[in-house]
Amino acid sequence: MKNIEINTDHVGLVYKNGTFKKVITAGNYWFWFGETVEVYDQSKTFIAATELNVLLQDKTFEALVHVIDARDKEIVLVFQNGNFKQVLAPGKYAFWKGLNNYSFLTVDISDYKTTDAVERYILEKPQMSAYVRSFKVENYETGLMVIDGKFERELPAGTYFWWKNPTNIQVLKADTRQQTMEISGQEILTRDKAQLRLNFTLQYKVFNVKKALLENKDFERQLYVNIQLELRELIGRLSFDELMENKERISGSVLTATKDAAAMLGVQLVDCGVKDIILPGDIREIMNQVLVAEKRAQANLITRREETASTRSLLNTAKLMEDNTMLYKLKEMEYVEKITEKINTISLSGNGQIMEQLKQLFVK
Repeated sequence: MKNIEINTDHVGLVYKNGTFKKVITAGNYWFWFGETVEVYDQSKTFIAATELNVLLQDKTFEALVHVIDARDKEIVLVFQNGNFKQVLAPGKYAFWKGLNNYSFLTVDISDYKTTDAVERYILEKPQMSAYVRSFKVENYETGLMVIDGKFERELPAGTYFWWKNPTNIQVLKADTRQQTMEISGQEILTRDKAQLRLNFTLQYKVFNVKKALLENKDFERQLYVNIQLELRELIGRLSFDELMENKERISGSVLTATKDAAAMLGVQLVDCGVKDIILPGDIREIMNQVLVAEKRAQANLITRREETASTRSLLNTAKLMEDNTMLYKLKEMEYVEKITEKINTISLSGNGQIMEQLKQLFVK
């Protein structure tokens, strides 16, 4: 014989030759050889080595446990002392009574919609990831919910939780902020066969998410092609000189011409413009030559204008001096002063006639 003591808050399952016989609680027991006892702590989760249905045939054991039977398309949420502990898949489970206060919530997941009975913090638990699918729509996005290939409803910004089941759920999302599209490196011929490369930029916003995502495939690509084709058609109707003189008007023409096509894509065009016009080397050289010639012509024109003004001023001065002897003398003295500024040394000779010569020079 052997002696086994079962402590408080423990339970023993007695087996004889591998067959379950009975349940024993706290106390001291003697057993014959061939009998074994499995001791379980009631504060811990019960995991039986024997089929649970066999144990439940014992009334003593049945009275000691909570029995949970989760059916197909159901899960059971287990709360221990008011706190979420675990989630149970379909099957039969037992939890010890007594030390811990257990509560259970059975949830039908055959419908994809979650209920208010299951709080959000539980749905976000890692243990729930096998049973819950979540989708997040950012503040700058609008989502479309599609169930089994059929549009259901629009989803504003927020986080959404649905049960995982055979229902196929998709969430399509579109960014509703103002966005920029670059149309770069477009090689285009003008009406007079001048080849150039053009970079264009476009700002747009999605205003109808359903039309953009459900009624059109790859709406951004379609928008790109519409703008590209309109640019080619517009520039192809202009000569090179007309293009260079009116390039700021291209944006308005493109917006007007593609507005309706963009609206069919669920897109509102905000603004656009030409960033760069890149010319081939030979045309760029010719343009530089034209620019140099224009600037030289402008410089010559300015020089001639200044010369004419200067000559007119001299003529007016001469007429004034002709009518005013004093003004003529003052002008003579001004030039003499300018001449003397350039002289470092003056040597005088004249045999006593210097004063007479100066008098003749400055006095009439």
